[in-house]
Amino acid sequence: MTIGRGRALTDLIREGRRSFSFEFFPPKDEAGEAQLWQTVRELEAYQPTFVSVTYGAGGSSRDRTLRITRRIAEETTLLPMAHLTCVGHTREELGQILDDYAAAGVHHVMALRGDPEDGPRAAWTPTPGGLTHASELVEMAAAKGEFRIGVAAFPETHPSSPSLDHDADVLALKARAGAEFAVTQMFFRAADYVDLVERVRERGVDLPVLPGIMPILNLAAVRRQGELIGTEVPEDVVARIAAHEGDPVSMRAEGIAIAAELCQDLLDAGAPGLHFYTLNRSRATREIFEKLDVTRA
Repeated sequence: MTIGRGRALTDLIREGRRSFSFEFFPPKDEAGEAQLWQTVRELEAYQPTFVSVTYGAGGSSRDRTLRITRRIAEETTLLPMAHLTCVGHTREELGQILDDYAAAGVHHVMALRGDPEDGPRAAWTPTPGGLTHASELVEMAAAKGEFRIGVAAFPETHPSSPSLDHDADVLALKARAGAEFAVTQMFFRAADYVDLVERVRERGVDLPVLPGIMPILNLAAVRRQGELIGTEVPEDVVARIAAHEGDPVSMRAEGIAIAAELCQDLLDAGAPGLHFYTLNRSRATREIFEKLDVTRA
């Protein structure tokens, strides 16, 4: 059951139900777009709570993100959530983009500061006339009165953050600015997620936090991405994957098994659902679902 325009993830959680959602990115060419729509159709059968569409660095995919989210809203039964970042935009431009989303029938937005164009570890430089913090973008979207707003959360320290406590303070600030739920960066230890939720609850904030799941299908690629965003691939996970070196089929199967184990541990620990980073392909996500005993209730 998807969330209607007037409902949000918090409504679903209060009903004792779980959220399962998928993330896509705007493709760069026609072949990539064909792959995306095949994936959308394959995952539509799982009736996700929502699907999100990412936003390129510096607004590079603004038009594609808008076009894809509009098409999802118009041509599928799925509920689209559009990402929006502060990078490269003035306040006026951000306000116009929000208006464009609303006009396209997209009323759910993931409000993010975004990474600097030189990468997540580069120094942050605000756009002249723009915003500095995600909480400011949350406030702007909330002031429109027609958006349900999600934000990012970090089980491990954000690359520009001095501490986990600081990250929890920031997430609490975004919640008080109007965010209704959060989705985490990818991670590989359930304990990191549990600790994050505990830190946020200690700050008097009860917003649902969805764990973001990235199955390891290519260990080198995931480790490179993890180094950029501050996510560690634990040594026991590396060992399990590396044991299948030279056998890509069994290596992939082990990556799926590890992701499914993490998902089950998270649900057992009380996570309100799961958010899958699909990389615009459905097979890995479908295989994880097959290994899980998941229901919405």
